[in-house]
Amino acid sequence: MKPIRECHDLVPGRLPPDLIEAAQPVVLRGLVSQWPLVRAALRSDRAAVDYLHGCWRGAPVAIMTGPPEIDGRIFYNDDFTGMNFGRADAPLPALMAELLRIADDPRPPCYYVGSTTVEDCLPGLLAENELVVAPDALASIWLGNRSRIAPHYDLPDNIACVAAGHRRFTLFPPEQLPNLYVGPIDFTPAGQPVSLVDLKHPDLERFPRFAQALAHAQVAELGPGDALYIPSMWWHQVEALDAFNVLINYWWRQSPAHMDPPVLALMMALLSMRELPEPQRQAWRGIFDHYVFQADATTAAHIPERARHALDPLSADGARHLRGHLMQRLAQR
Repeated sequence: MKPIRECHDLVPGRLPPDLIEAAQPVVLRGLVSQWPLVRAALRSDRAAVDYLHGCWRGAPVAIMTGPPEIDGRIFYNDDFTGMNFGRADAPLPALMAELLRIADDPRPPCYYVGSTTVEDCLPGLLAENELVVAPDALASIWLGNRSRIAPHYDLPDNIACVAAGHRRFTLFPPEQLPNLYVGPIDFTPAGQPVSLVDLKHPDLERFPRFAQALAHAQVAELGPGDALYIPSMWWHQVEALDAFNVLINYWWRQSPAHMDPPVLALMMALLSMRELPEPQRQAWRGIFDHYVFQADATTAAHIPERARHALDPLSADGARHLRGHLMQRLAQR
């Protein structure tokens, strides 16, 4: 593993304008160090809890809870029939009080609040703790004690800002997928497919190619005020290291809002192409290259403009029409 590239001396609360051009991860040291939440966390966990309590307006949060035996690893149960954690809703102040109470427990249960929209549970927090991102960026909060979230990818670009505690990020480039031993795509701990390898205790006899993934991995440890840019589709494990941790992240897409998630195409391909004879799969590979992966202005240039339909550049109206056509075809099955 090698360290993630770092940037220092940044304009507080503002992203470098060329951040996403290289589509490579970068640590942004001190990017949000001026946040009041960060300053409170640097004083103490109690100060951070008091600050967040002042922003809370009564909405419960969804909590993943696991016994001490899972060692903070949010994952499947042993026989893959379910998960190793439960779910509950609770007021945020009650959870934070419990985290403070068990802070010195050497084997605490795991409490993990993941991907909760900030404005839903802490309205007003972003007004004082601001980061200039894309206009349509979605801000989410992640809060809990020590936890390990298995390597997974996200479609949007991501800025992860550590507000309290410390987190270790381990990133793998997209092309390492074959070496990550990824689990089911339709039965997952939290929505995204995850690597089945435990980075804390990697079993290289069971997962031998994971050694190649580790050779390409990038790692960084972040403290309060630091941030990390995670490019779209990069696999990443996130490990919260302290008894009380808070992270705020921002997601945004470099594509129009009317585009559907590409994973839907993957599921349709599994449904309709994976079991075809090899010559047919190769033919469809060529069709996808022609219409999708290598498409350019010449792909439909020979068709009159008024007749290009789905081969036109995708607009919101075109997306609705294509989606309706697909749903109609599926309903006929």
